[in-house]
Amino acid sequence: MPRFPNISEHAHSVSPRVYSQLAQRARAKNAEVYPLHVGDTYRDPVRAAQAEEQRSEEQPGLHKYAPVQGEPSAIDAFVDYVRARHGEAIDPELVQLMSGTTAGLSIVCQVLLEPGDEVLLPSPFWPLSRGIIATKGAVPVQVPFYTRLDEPDFDPEAALEAAVTERTVALYVNTPSNPSGRVLSEDTVAAMMRVVRKHDLWLFCDEAYEEIYFDREPPEAIWKRPEVRDRAIAFHTLSKTFGFAGARIGFTHGPKSVMGTVRGMQTFHTYCASRPMQFGAVGALREGGAWVEESRSLYRDAGYRAADELGVARPEGGTFLFLDLSELLEAGAEDCSAFLERCADRGVLLTPGRACGEDYARWVRLCFTSVPPARLEAALGRLAPLFRRPS
Repeated sequence: MPRFPNISEHAHSVSPRVYSQLAQRARAKNAEVYPLHVGDTYRDPVRAAQAEEQRSEEQPGLHKYAPVQGEPSAIDAFVDYVRARHGEAIDPELVQLMSGTTAGLSIVCQVLLEPGDEVLLPSPFWPLSRGIIATKGAVPVQVPFYTRLDEPDFDPEAALEAAVTERTVALYVNTPSNPSGRVLSEDTVAAMMRVVRKHDLWLFCDEAYEEIYFDREPPEAIWKRPEVRDRAIAFHTLSKTFGFAGARIGFTHGPKSVMGTVRGMQTFHTYCASRPMQFGAVGALREGGAWVEESRSLYRDAGYRAADELGVARPEGGTFLFLDLSELLEAGAEDCSAFLERCADRGVLLTPGRACGEDYARWVRLCFTSVPPARLEAALGRLAPLFRRPS
């Protein structure tokens, strides 16, 4: 009972800062700082999506509240995008426009989770996902997963099964993955879905990187699989696919049994997303196809260049490298703090791996799309000496 001056117990589990706190140190020692810790893009979105293109004379009531579900034109544009990208027809009534995946996941967790419930969270994971679950009083159960997929004796199904308890209510899946850069194989996905079905779990499908895959066919969306369609809730965001992160626009869809309640809960959280940016979303969805294709090529080149320079495996998708520093840390080092300080002294900011899972204190995350190619090249030049393994 958190009477004054106390705060709620579950609030203690949320860090006030997810990313590196080394920016001040980096700025003090460098004329230029390279923010490779931020999961963003250097590219501006397609012109039709840009804020300055949204005009009151073209959209009467531009600055009024939008409908709670979202602007009908934005919902329609998203439904058409899903039909073209995934070959699936979604009932527009089952789509909710949110302030990005962050708000979408938060609101769905509010609807589906009770305090003490558990969500299986394969790690390493998107740093905010853990905190979003925890703020509902639920328990994010971290399961080391994406970094183990190449281990010959790793059994994805057994790993998840070992983490299931009577309080488990959902599984969170992200592919292509932030931060590992992995695209889940059909066999791995099938194993995960068997766990979902066996234990009657909800399935949270994070589609943030659905368009960012390299040298492969477009990954099949997990939410559209027939065996889990009745329990899958998908979160799409324009932040990554369309370079629209500052707009805070995303779309959540799922079964009829839950989406009406999700819409009601949205009313009491943010009511609606930014109306001008919803019209920008229409521009992105309707006119951004070529932009997405070009971005995929640019991001692939950047990811491959970064991986080759640092001597690690190339990413399969996404916008990150997730790097194991175990061979580079001093003997007895429990985490990567000292390494991150050395990077900051060279003007480069990285994300500590622990933000992506408690088992990854000796790892770091690097975003290869947050700065233009020339600046990425300069940052890699500063990092490369620190990544040379002892001979």
